[in-house]
Amino acid sequence: MRHSVYAPTHRRNSALFLYPMKERVDDPFGRDAVLTARRRRGGLTGVVHAVGFTLLCASLLFLIGFAFFATHVSRLSTPANPAVADAIIVLTGGQARLDAAVDLLKSGKGKRLLISGVHPSTTPASLQAATGGDEALFSCCVDIDRDALDTIGNAEESTKWVRTHDYKRVILVTNNYHMPRSLLELGRLLEGAELDPYPVVNTNLGNGGWMVRPAALRVLFTEYNKYVVSLARSVIPVAVTVGDATNGTATGQASAAARD
Repeated sequence: MRHSVYAPTHRRNSALFLYPMKERVDDPFGRDAVLTARRRRGGLTGVVHAVGFTLLCASLLFLIGFAFFATHVSRLSTPANPAVADAIIVLTGGQARLDAAVDLLKSGKGKRLLISGVHPSTTPASLQAATGGDEALFSCCVDIDRDALDTIGNAEESTKWVRTHDYKRVILVTNNYHMPRSLLELGRLLEGAELDPYPVVNTNLGNGGWMVRPAALRVLFTEYNKYVVSLARSVIPVAVTVGDATNGTATGQASAAARD
C-alpha cells in the first residue's frame, strides 16, 4: 500500500524535474545565438559611430580651414610699390587684372608681360584697346598665351615661358581670392624662379566682410574647394617640358600627371 501511495508523487516530481531539462536539450544554442546577434549589432553600431565621428571631425577641419582661407584672402592688399622683377605674368579673368599688369609694365616693373589664358579669338589689338596700352609697348613687350584653359594650364604655360626667357624673378598678377591657388600651382612647377604676388582687390572684404556678403562667400567657398584639390594634387609628381615659343606664345606639352 505504501508503494502505491507514494509512487505517483514520485513520478510527478520526476516529471517536474525532467521538463526543464527537455527544453534545454531541444534548444541548446538559443542563448548563444542571441548573444552572438547582440555582439554583431554592437560591432556594427561601433563602426557607424566611428565613421560618423570621423566625418564630423573632417567637416569641422574643412570649415576651420575655410575660415582661415577666407580671412587670409580678405587681408591681402595690392602692393603700393612692388620691387622690380624680370617679367610680369597676369592670369586672365577680369579687366582689373589686365589693367594692373599693363600699368606695371608701363612703370618698368618688368621687361616683358605674359597674358595667360586669352581666348583664341582675342587679338592683340583688342587687348591693347581694352587696356589702353600703346601699340609699341604691345609689339615689343607683350606675349599672349591662348593655350591655357584653367589655372593648371596657366601654370604650365607660364612655366615654359619663364624657362624660355630664363627669368629669375616674376611678378604674378591675379585677383586676391585666386592668388593662393595660383602661387601653389606655379610654385610647384617653377624651380629657381621667385614669384612676387601682386593681388588685385576688387572689393574690400576685411574685418569679416566676406561673411555678410553672399556673393563673396560663394566665390570664396568655391575657390577654397579648388585650393584643397590643388593641395591634394601637390603629392603627384608633375613634370613640364619646355616647348618652343611661337609668335610670343609658349607652346609645348605637359606630362599626363599634370592633367589628372
